[in-house]
Amino acid sequence: MSGDGTTADDDPLRTAVWRLRSRACWADAAALLPTDTPAATLQRAALLVERCLYTERGWEAAEDALRTAEARAHSDEERGAAACERGQLAYTATLHGVRDRADEARAALGRAAALIAPGAPGRALLDFRRGLLAENLAHAPQAARAAYRRAHAGATAQADPLLLSFTWRHLAGLALREGELAEARHGFAESLRLREELGYLVGTAPALVSLADTEPEPEASRLREEARRLFRLLGGVPTWLAEHLNPPAPGAATA
Repeated sequence: MSGDGTTADDDPLRTAVWRLRSRACWADAAALLPTDTPAATLQRAALLVERCLYTERGWEAAEDALRTAEARAHSDEERGAAACERGQLAYTATLHGVRDRADEARAALGRAAALIAPGAPGRALLDFRRGLLAENLAHAPQAARAAYRRAHAGATAQADPLLLSFTWRHLAGLALREGELAEARHGFAESLRLREELGYLVGTAPALVSLADTEPEPEASRLREEARRLFRLLGGVPTWLAEHLNPPAPGAATA
């Protein structure tokens, strides 16, 4: 999830991996990576774990890649990063109702916290994922907000615009839930801006839908129609966005 896209100075492999990842081609991106270094095996696992979040499939491939990354990890930083991905995969399986792995997710992220020092490169992503658990599994918005703010500060310090797009989005979601419309609109707009600048297409449709929830008509409808276009372009990914984009059937009751 963490990353900052590509620049003119990036090597061709990194550029190719980013472009495929941002277009929902995680398996193709993972296939480009070498399999003989801890960093590459961890990146491969992270790509396949992210695919599970967006597509609700590919679980066995993600598990296999993660086991390889865990076996190859030698330093505390590498072991911590692998544990962070383990926690994310368990969280994703729980979130999508595949299997309740909430305890595994908490344990893995706790292990990652013991291995990744505060201020280390992977700490901001870990803080963000602990916020996801607090918000969506523990239903503890205050704890989630604190974790997201730590992640936001870390992503800012590390100049990680992709992670910032996620922290802006989730802080805005909490603000919207509490009726802070202006704050929510600002956060969702920042998230969308960053994703468009990075070319992170797979995350752009959700950002458009979130912003639409804070805008009046006709802007809200325009944003949702743009989200539908991207959703169709990427073959119905992310899968969980469909219920937010499909209009109700004729005659269906609405809340």
